[in-house]
Amino acid sequence: MPRRRIGFWYRFAAVICKPPLVVLLRRDWRGMEHIPAEGGFITAVNHNSHIDPFAYAHFQYNTGRVPRFLAKSGLFRKGFVGAAMRGTGQIPVYRESTDALSAFRAAIEAVDRGECVAFYPEGTLTRDPAGWPMTGKTGAARVALQTKCPVIPVAQWGCNELLPPYAKKPHLLPRKTHRVLAGPPVDLTRFYDREMTTDLLKEATEVIMAAITRQLEEIRGEKAPETPYDPRRERIEQRRRTQAQTQRGEQQAASPVQSAPSAQSAQSGQEEGLGK
Repeated sequence: MPRRRIGFWYRFAAVICKPPLVVLLRRDWRGMEHIPAEGGFITAVNHNSHIDPFAYAHFQYNTGRVPRFLAKSGLFRKGFVGAAMRGTGQIPVYRESTDALSAFRAAIEAVDRGECVAFYPEGTLTRDPAGWPMTGKTGAARVALQTKCPVIPVAQWGCNELLPPYAKKPHLLPRKTHRVLAGPPVDLTRFYDREMTTDLLKEATEVIMAAITRQLEEIRGEKAPETPYDPRRERIEQRRRTQAQTQRGEQQAASPVQSAPSAQSAQSGQEEGLGK
C-alpha cells in the first residue's frame, strides 16, 4: 500500500507550527527507522503535556509519514478548525456510538488505506505524579487486532517541562529538549484471531503500554513504578477516603451529645455526695 501524500493542509499546518516549536524546543529524536515506510500502522504515544501533540506531529512529519490523530467528531463540523481537521486527514471519533468498535471505524478505514493513526492510549494527560504512563484504554488494541497492523510504541519527554500537565503558564527558560524514542513494533500476534473479549483487549493494551513505558525508561534513565497509575482505581480509593473522613466527622460530631448524659450523671452524683 503506497503512502498517502502529505497534502496542502498538512504542509500549511507545518508552516505555522514548526517555527515556534523549533524556537522553544531542542530536539533529541531517535527511532525514526522503526516508522514503516509503507502501509498502514499505528503509533501509540504517551501524553504528558497539552503541547506534545504538536511536537510529536513535528517528529513524525519529518519521517514522511504524517500522523492522523483521533479527535472528537464535533471539531470537524464547522469553520476553519473543521476545514483544517478534514484537510489534514485527522480521524473523527464518534463518541455517541454505543458500539465500542464502530466508534473507531474511521481509524480502521484509515489504517486499511495505508495511513498512520496516532493513538494516545491513556486517553488524557497522565495523572501519574512522576509523569509515567498510566493504564491505557483499549481503543488502540481494538484497531490493531482488527487490522493486524504494526503498532509502534513511542515515548516522549520534554514538552511536560515546557508546559507541565494542567499548568496554565509555560516555563520558557532554560530552553527545553523534546526527546522522542520510537521502538520496534509491539508483538501482538498471540492475540490475533481470538474473540475480542474485554480481558483480551485489556491484556493487549497492557502489552502496548508496557512497551511505551520501556521506551520512556530509556529516555529518562530510570525505572517506572511496578504498577502503572490507574485513574479508576484512584477515584475508588479517593471515594473511600472521603467516606471514611465523613464517617469520622460524624462520629466526632456525635460524641459530645453521647457523653453529655454521662457528664450530667457524674455531676448529679457529686451533688448527692455533697448532700450526705
